[in-house]
Amino acid sequence: MVRYHDREWGRPQHDDRVLFEFLVLEGAQAGLSWRTILRKRENYRKAFAGFDPARVARFDAARRRRLLADPGIVRNRAKVASAVENARLVVALQRELGSLDAFVWSFVGGKPQLRRPRGLGDLPATTPESDAMSDALRARGFRFVGSTICYAFMQACGLVNDHVRTCFLAP
Repeated sequence: MVRYHDREWGRPQHDDRVLFEFLVLEGAQAGLSWRTILRKRENYRKAFAGFDPARVARFDAARRRRLLADPGIVRNRAKVASAVENARLVVALQRELGSLDAFVWSFVGGKPQLRRPRGLGDLPATTPESDAMSDALRARGFRFVGSTICYAFMQACGLVNDHVRTCFLAP
């Protein structure tokens, strides 16, 4: 967890594969601990074709059945189905807007929101920006993208910098 925090969490991401990866992983985490998902991350990368949205969008029913039998990922039918369907929607969004990056970063005006929470207790579960992102994703048909999941995604991908004031990564 420390390594993930120090090297990755909260760092601005602009690569569509990385953004799609976190969208899938944050959705998979719903109801589970982030530690559980991080332990399974490499398995997810293998199972989900390196998080290439175009490849995942082509997963057929047989491929989904194999995913549901893979002990290296969270074998939840709804979460697996949503990852595949969300990949299709990412591909459509890329065709429409050019990138997933352009879409998600539009909710923060294209630059990270810098916060200075005193402690972990000061971190919100949602914000107006995560509410807006969630609403926009849901309107496009995405699933497992509630506001809390979107806010965790925004934190992980550096759309917001929520490192506490005493952290060496704080703004």
